[in-house]
Amino acid sequence: MYLDTSRDVDEPDRAVELRRRHLRGRLLAHDADLATVGAIEDAVGADREIAGRHGQAIFAARGRLALVECLPEPPASDSAKFGMLPDVLPLVLQHTPDIPYAVVAIHRLHSPAPGGEDELEVDQEIGRWPMSRVAPAGRTHRRIAVGAWSSEVEPLLGRVADRLDAAGTEVIVLSGDPWAVNVVTRPAPKRLHDRFVKIKDGSRRKPEPGRATLEKDLGELFTDRLPSRDQQLLDVLRARRVRRPDEVEGLAAVVTALQRGQTRAHRTPARRWSGRRPRPGPS
Repeated sequence: MYLDTSRDVDEPDRAVELRRRHLRGRLLAHDADLATVGAIEDAVGADREIAGRHGQAIFAARGRLALVECLPEPPASDSAKFGMLPDVLPLVLQHTPDIPYAVVAIHRLHSPAPGGEDELEVDQEIGRWPMSRVAPAGRTHRRIAVGAWSSEVEPLLGRVADRLDAAGTEVIVLSGDPWAVNVVTRPAPKRLHDRFVKIKDGSRRKPEPGRATLEKDLGELFTDRLPSRDQQLLDVLRARRVRRPDEVEGLAAVVTALQRGQTRAHRTPARRWSGRRPRPGPS
């Protein structure tokens, strides 16, 4: 099932309920069993804590949920199907371009007391764009005295570097107080420097519930951008197409390459669960 569960409409709960009833009828018309239909219905609207436009993708079989994910954009149209094979293409398309990133937003809070020490409000978030536009994982929030910031930077860089190694983080977006941001970038190793992107407008922008930190800035940054692994593969394809166009594209070329063992599998790093966990079924 794919359905629009946006919260930017009048009476969003009523709108989602109407969609649920309509899609329930479609599943029953396709002879879906009541247990599976019930499992799907239980998951509909479970993303109500997420603000703005979004949707849900829900998969179930034999009365148990198999996958529930929030979608950063509502589906083009609501749909519900029951059959031997799931229709995963709409979900796959919403995952692209799948760019792993980290955000560090640092904002200065001026002390209300005369002579008091300012604090820094530090929001750190990791995700994969665009799926982490909704319900992002790995978000932390801290308040640190300005005088202690320099000593906090080394462990912060260590955590970012660990993320870089574990998940292939390609972009580290920095925003906020210019002095605090520079304290982060100056001691960073070169391999991190190559991935830093500074957002010039460092004003405090608190994300809506369930939405990514700096969502608008990330959307502009990642427009028309591919992950480096995909860009490298695309460059290889383009180069080979110039030299041997008949051997790298089309059904016949693909079948021949498979027969000759001339293909490679494209693997992505392991991704954390980004939706609601399925309920355990009977053993």
